[in-house]
Amino acid sequence: MSSATRITACRFCGGALSIGFCDLGAMPLANSYVRPDHAAMPDPAFPLNAVVCERCYLVQLDHIADAAGIFTDYAYFSSFSSTWLAHAAAFAHNAIARHRLGPQRFVAEIASNDGYLLRNFVAAGIPCLGVEPAANVAAVAIAAGVPTEIAFFGRARARAIVAERGHAALVIANNVLAHVPDLDDFVGGLAILAGPDGVVSIEAPHLLALIEQTQFDTIYHEHYAYWSLHAMRQVLAAHGLEVFALEVLPTHGTSLRVSASAARQDTDASALAAVTAREAAAGIAGPALYLGFDARVRGVLGAFARWLDAARREGRRVAAYGAAAKGNTFLNAAGVGAADITMVADRNPQKQGRLLPGSRIPIVSPATLIAARPDDVVILPWNIATEVAGEIA
Repeated sequence: MSSATRITACRFCGGALSIGFCDLGAMPLANSYVRPDHAAMPDPAFPLNAVVCERCYLVQLDHIADAAGIFTDYAYFSSFSSTWLAHAAAFAHNAIARHRLGPQRFVAEIASNDGYLLRNFVAAGIPCLGVEPAANVAAVAIAAGVPTEIAFFGRARARAIVAERGHAALVIANNVLAHVPDLDDFVGGLAILAGPDGVVSIEAPHLLALIEQTQFDTIYHEHYAYWSLHAMRQVLAAHGLEVFALEVLPTHGTSLRVSASAARQDTDASALAAVTAREAAAGIAGPALYLGFDARVRGVLGAFARWLDAARREGRRVAAYGAAAKGNTFLNAAGVGAADITMVADRNPQKQGRLLPGSRIPIVSPATLIAARPDDVVILPWNIATEVAGEIA
């Protein structure tokens, strides 16, 4: 059973969380898929309210759900998306060349999931280590030959790794910074593990894209914070890490890949300057950008409810694809249930046969969805919509 603790001050700088952003009410944990024999039992639900620090402008939830309850037995496996596997392989190929990695240079990944990324380094003969708190997911990586520690990461874990293996030439933290309840301990650990000469590489969905594209469904309990370059540079700098390079990626509806180090590096000034200027022009360090987002969310939900009502009146059978966390936020915010959407397909067999939290929509295999021939399919993980459309066409 998970719990949630209310916070009243910024988890980074201690500033007041006085600026409202997006209040989605009480919701179940987005990855807490329900066994059929528990269908009649109510889901534990916790407040899902994103607010903004008035001092550093870090967007964060005002309740922190227990990380052990979320990540100990985790349902997300990175390797089930071919798009994501290709992204990981390209990253590894480029990182090996850029950082001149070889048999003597150690690579670490924090929140390494099922080994989807590090397996590329293993294949290249580069020593590596994954740190992954979800034992069920880490077991898949270990079975695939990816060295993995089952642990939450922070300063203590970083010091233990350094004592055993030395500093890492490259520390990868892709799509994990949002998942960290204790920022000080986690980022401090990244700095310790990288040491005086290593590089920290972080990928995180860009807050500005979330706002501009109304990506409210990426707000859920395991995402404790939502990252702008403005906020990320402050957090990294507090631990002696200077951002020296940045790439804008199409993943997750637009992400930032930030490279930082304690050592002075050649700076890619153009990309940093461009994103800094974009954020400043949008008003990233002022309240106006964030106010009004909640009303836009209501508009999106209202439009979907009208579409679903029309489909129901016309007798159309609606299904969905992707038992993803973002889909659960969307469906529960819209008040959708199994009477509205008959099934949701997912490639992950660990989800199949279960029910979505809150909505109680049954999860089936893609083959089952295709055989059912619904009139409409709602693609919930919109970030891989092209991949999904090709699969079910």
